[in-house]
Amino acid sequence: MKKERQLAVLKVIAATDVETQNQLIEELSKSGFESTQATVSRDIKELHLIKELTPRGTYRYTASGRAETQNQKVRMTSIFKESIISYTTAQNIVVIKTLPGLAPAACGALDTMSINDLVGTIAGDDTAFLAMRDSIAAEKFCAGIEDMLV
Repeated sequence: MKKERQLAVLKVIAATDVETQNQLIEELSKSGFESTQATVSRDIKELHLIKELTPRGTYRYTASGRAETQNQKVRMTSIFKESIISYTTAQNIVVIKTLPGLAPAACGALDTMSINDLVGTIAGDDTAFLAMRDSIAAEKFCAGIEDMLV
């Protein structure tokens, strides 16, 4: 339902100059999607919508110049394929070796993602430590890395 609604949001803003969230809610309703202001607000954030000035001097929602929202796997794949040299677990800790200087970027990207069992990260220059909730979560995370790198 969320994906369909967000596609409808993109279609609506492409076809109509939508100035407010309330107007977007009304337009979505015409398309068969009943939404609340909170839901529309989250959709705007997740879709990276921005307001731009129209030639008439009003503002309208539009998709930002940023690339489409990437899902977690795509983001992690691009980071890890470019930077990871090796990884292993030590109980609930995942130790990742990266190319020199890339551990902070890898940790920064991981910190912005919603990884349920990731408690926190610490980065050196070429080594990152990831504290996972437990050893099972650490093993699962490493298996996910393996899948991404294949």
